[in-house]
Amino acid sequence: MARQNIVFGRDQAVHSGANYNAPRFGQSAQPAPAQSTQWSTGFDQQGHDQLESMYNSPSATGHDTGRMTLKDALNAITATLGIIMVVGFVVAMMPFALALVGGQAGAQAGLALAGGATLIGVLGGLVAALVNIFKKQPSPIAVIAYAVFEGLFLGGISGTMEYFYPGIALQAVVGTLAVAGTVLVLFRVGVLRTSPRLTKIFMVAMIAYMIFGLVNIGLLLVTGTSLRDGMLGLIIGGLAVVMASYSLVMDFEAVQHSSEAGVPRKYAWRLAFGIAVTMVWLYVEVLRILMILRGSD
Repeated sequence: MARQNIVFGRDQAVHSGANYNAPRFGQSAQPAPAQSTQWSTGFDQQGHDQLESMYNSPSATGHDTGRMTLKDALNAITATLGIIMVVGFVVAMMPFALALVGGQAGAQAGLALAGGATLIGVLGGLVAALVNIFKKQPSPIAVIAYAVFEGLFLGGISGTMEYFYPGIALQAVVGTLAVAGTVLVLFRVGVLRTSPRLTKIFMVAMIAYMIFGLVNIGLLLVTGTSLRDGMLGLIIGGLAVVMASYSLVMDFEAVQHSSEAGVPRKYAWRLAFGIAVTMVWLYVEVLRILMILRGSD
């Protein structure tokens, strides 16, 4: 069987014999019925199957393309905050668990462990935060390490404060979730949004807040007194809660814009780190306000 030329496969004039009838005088050309070949039959069937498979296959998702979706960001955020809460709860319960076993001596041992956890959490959390901030590529391990250290820190201070002010830790958790939930709802309905002007004000306020914090730490170490007590402490705490709320709006916008832009999936952990930093800050400020209010009773 003669092979067909691919280029001229549709030109009947290049075929001989039965595939083409030469026209007689006064008659037009009458092509013979085209014979099906192995090449054309296989190609048509294969092409039809491929097209049908392409049309029937589902659209590529962010998981298929390696791009971050909103679900990826939520998973990373949930994991990070979940680690902080679990570790914090375990550490906060140590004074009470040891008190049940060893009485007053056990409670004192639990408070000592909580104090040690607080110190380790502060130092380790600072190092882990700096690593996450200056690391060029997001690292899930670094974010998880930060979550563990922050869990130690929050659990230590919560357990200590809970021992002296029963119920204050639960109040701080409820207050933090209430503020964060309100900000999220208002963001979702479009009420809260950032703006260049508000962001500049926020940055100036953050610098002033950090300077005030350093001055307060120095004064506390030298004289043993704090500027975060009384009415001034409540005012500073209220302003800090407002700034933390605006920071949450910035975090929510970052999640929304990143998911829409389709950034690489690993950046979900950097977004989770940002929200974790803000939530820890918000919880500490709410706890501090409650301490001032409870201490003035």
